[in-house]
Amino acid sequence: MCVPAQVHAVRSSLHCGKHFLCNMRQRRLKSKTSPDESTTRRMTPEQIRARTFEHAAKLLAAKARSVAELRERLLERCSNKAVVETVIARLREYGYLDDERYALSYASSKVRQSPVGRRRLEQSLAMKKVDRSVADEALNQVFAETPEEELIDRAIEKRLRLRGRPKSRAEAKSLFDHLLRQGFPFELVSDKVRAASRANLDE
Repeated sequence: MCVPAQVHAVRSSLHCGKHFLCNMRQRRLKSKTSPDESTTRRMTPEQIRARTFEHAAKLLAAKARSVAELRERLLERCSNKAVVETVIARLREYGYLDDERYALSYASSKVRQSPVGRRRLEQSLAMKKVDRSVADEALNQVFAETPEEELIDRAIEKRLRLRGRPKSRAEAKSLFDHLLRQGFPFELVSDKVRAASRANLDE
């Protein structure tokens, strides 16, 4: 007769323990989310703008961003679109946000770091959410200073230092695919790979 009573006691104890743990988890979850939410609700519109502006300044200090990139990040923390747009407008007015300057600086930096083609940079700027017309203008300036033909020659020279001239169809295709991935146009890649392969045969 004692055994069922003991089993009942154990089950009751386990149930109480689970209920206690569930309550503790809920309290910890509330403690993580509630203060920030309640603080935001208590803030005045001016305080919300100041807080959003401070967050924007920290994001821009970490790295340069396009207007659309920054807007996306700010909306993750501030659901008030009007406040976000006000902060963005102020940053543009102060000169901290400028997509034209950002696109030109980004493209110039990438070309200096590694020989890449226009198509690759077009894709990168699109991922950075830069408007197509702004990106085109920046790329026109960059490739006017350093033409793609000069850049592809650098890319080929770098590749040949590592792997030598292509000695087979498979090696020529590997070089071809590599240059396409770097964003150079198909016809230019074809001409350059053909020339590199012919030079090896002539030697």
